[in-house]
Amino acid sequence: MSHDDLEINTRLTMNMSKTSLKTTAEWNMLNWRKLERASFKLQKRIYRASQRGDYKAVQKLQKTLMRSWSARCVAVRKVTQDNKGKNTAGVDRVKSLNPSQRLKTAQNLKIDRKANALRRVWIPKPGREEKRPLGIPTIRDRTRQALAKMALEPEWEAKFEESSYGFRPGRSAHDAIEHIFIALGQKSKYVLDADIAKCFDKINHVELLKKINTFPKMRRQVKAWLKAGILERDTLFPTPEGTPQGGVISPLLANIALHGMIDDIRNQYPESKRIGGKSQKWKPIIIRYADDFVVIHPDLETVKEIKTKISKWLEPIGLTLKDEKTRICHSLQKIGDEKPGFDFLGFNIKQFKDNRARLGYKTIIQPSQKSVRKHVQQLREILKNNRSARISDLIKKLNPVIKGWCNYFRSVCSAMTFKRVHHDLYQMLFLWGKRRTGKYKISYQKYWREINGKMTFCSDPPQGGEPMMLYTHNEVRIQRFVKVKGDNSPYNGDWTYWGKRMGSYPNVNAKIQKLLKKDNAKCNWCGLSFKPQDELDVDHIIPKIDGGSNRIKNLQLLHRHCHHEKTGIENQQRYARNPMQPNH
Repeated sequence: MSHDDLEINTRLTMNMSKTSLKTTAEWNMLNWRKLERASFKLQKRIYRASQRGDYKAVQKLQKTLMRSWSARCVAVRKVTQDNKGKNTAGVDRVKSLNPSQRLKTAQNLKIDRKANALRRVWIPKPGREEKRPLGIPTIRDRTRQALAKMALEPEWEAKFEESSYGFRPGRSAHDAIEHIFIALGQKSKYVLDADIAKCFDKINHVELLKKINTFPKMRRQVKAWLKAGILERDTLFPTPEGTPQGGVISPLLANIALHGMIDDIRNQYPESKRIGGKSQKWKPIIIRYADDFVVIHPDLETVKEIKTKISKWLEPIGLTLKDEKTRICHSLQKIGDEKPGFDFLGFNIKQFKDNRARLGYKTIIQPSQKSVRKHVQQLREILKNNRSARISDLIKKLNPVIKGWCNYFRSVCSAMTFKRVHHDLYQMLFLWGKRRTGKYKISYQKYWREINGKMTFCSDPPQGGEPMMLYTHNEVRIQRFVKVKGDNSPYNGDWTYWGKRMGSYPNVNAKIQKLLKKDNAKCNWCGLSFKPQDELDVDHIIPKIDGGSNRIKNLQLLHRHCHHEKTGIENQQRYARNPMQPNH
């Protein structure tokens, strides 16, 4: 290669690098606070227009939002930066986008009534040999689905029934459980515990599109996503029905398909009915979480009748009840071979006779036996797969599992269950230690230390530091949960209410609760209030690499994308100070 050719290639490389740096800077230097506020303002207007039934204004605002630069940028960021599955590839095998590609995607993002096929991925169902099929869209389709969801979700959040909880912002499984507790609180009742068979895979496309009832361009785009087909091992399979799991918009479409079931059934029954000279509440209570639901009513024949009516209601949508998971029971008494109580979302709900209680019985909600067995088995597998691991590595794997499970169940009567699981875990740890040392006594002396008056399983303390301790089930304090108020939605913009609620969610650990309270549920980087659907990260104000500590004073809660932006700036500053320092 001649000197001139080398000089030309060097200039081209430098120009390309400058272009890349320019587009990277353009994406990172966008005024995200302004973009977030502009897109949410439009969503709030859509929500209010839908509440008052002005569907002409709803569709006009949806079109405005989908054309807006702010919504397109936010949609791209959600898919490529915030989403936990952001590095999953579709049929185009593209796993991620760099900042320049994100900017280009946002510039070209529009609803064009086209869709790529989905890539089939099989994942195991927890606790079963059966696998769940996922359909993974391409990043291009995911960004368009995120944009469409931003437009459609506020409209439907204003319509959805109050007792519908699954896959909705600001509503969790704990809200559904608390609703059941309230429904059973005044009287023992019969319960229909039901599950819809293959809900996502069997939804009728024609009925779903009728229900969405949106403007033609959006309707054709949703239809294209539904009919895109699934690619598995180089074979394209058509999708004549269903909304494949794995898409950004699929949970919303499933909720739309099932919308109306609760109100349509309830409206067929009077508010009250006179029985034996007394007036009793007669309208059934139906609580739905995605494709699982319960019907609560004091009359057995009415519950059987409701089961038949729900089966008929589901037929036009192409859905049926799953027989092996559908049962009728009583909350207090045994019916034939059916034991009292039922399991729902991992909890066991049951009433017990108690002469000291005002009603002669009390409602107890606790972790189901199936959930306990699955958790203990998971702990056993971790110990089995880490027989020769260092203690610190073992504790790092055990602690998140223990914390996550305990946080999920800490809002109900779980104290005794936690004690039993704690005992089982320590028995397994003793066996694990004996296998390594040969004797119980040696393992006890080697792996357990007295800390704060308690014998604790922990690692050897590093020089000048503290040992890593195992988080135990007994440390968890029961914290009661308050159900979401009425049909409230985050799209109403009441950040005082939603900020307080985020700090009381059972699955939020104590550290995040303290940080939410400390910063008034606001991100210290962009200044925006946290929304229930936001992905949050704990950040060190002074990074640990620069001498920062793990104390609460040095911690703050940031949006995931804000955390990435702050870390990138810190790395650039660190590199400018010392280009030879590693780990930038």
